[in-house]
Amino acid sequence: MNDLICPDNFNGVRAFFTMRSLGSDISRISNILSIEEDDIFFPVQRHTDNILVIGSDLKPAIADAVVTDRKRLLLGVKVADCVPILLFDRKRAIIGAVHAGWRGTAAQIIRKTIRLMMEDFGSSPLDIAVALGPSIRKKCYHVDREVKEAVCNATGEGDYYTEDINGKYCIDLSNANILQVQSLGVPVENIWSSDECTFCNPEKYYSFRYRKDGNGRQGGFIGIL
Repeated sequence: MNDLICPDNFNGVRAFFTMRSLGSDISRISNILSIEEDDIFFPVQRHTDNILVIGSDLKPAIADAVVTDRKRLLLGVKVADCVPILLFDRKRAIIGAVHAGWRGTAAQIIRKTIRLMMEDFGSSPLDIAVALGPSIRKKCYHVDREVKEAVCNATGEGDYYTEDINGKYCIDLSNANILQVQSLGVPVENIWSSDECTFCNPEKYYSFRYRKDGNGRQGGFIGIL
């Protein structure tokens, strides 16, 4: 469907990012995938570094990352400028979905999620595929010094994801998370990243910074269906 962006490195699993045309509409997504609405799970996102491991209990909880080995369950995270990140251990069939704004990136939520997969499920970084969906990109994401320093302290310095433009600090959260992923040994060929900016494409994506309101979210979804 034209409403979905499907990374090409996730063979064996259903993984996609939505645009504003589909957003995070559970009813429509369940119809597209022919699954029950109760089999789509969103955490209660609060820009934390909490990671929720899903077993038999599907009770909502505050978390910004979800990991499971359950089949027939679609994990989702909602975003409107932040980075939606999907994870798939292709050997052990472990999946994860992560919401990474600047707070989550500064708290190293993607590193913590991958480490949890390694420690709790025996995953190897060599087997983990990573996909990062559309998000606000560097020159459109102006931040103050405190935010820049928080992300740099977590990620390391580098012009790959930071830039000073006319006295303004700019951060590319997608590239910062890629660096954090690579620091754990995930090979670059395992990583897929959208190059689209939500702020630059308000007709295609919800952007909190562009519209100055919190109405509307697109999402990242993954499931072994």
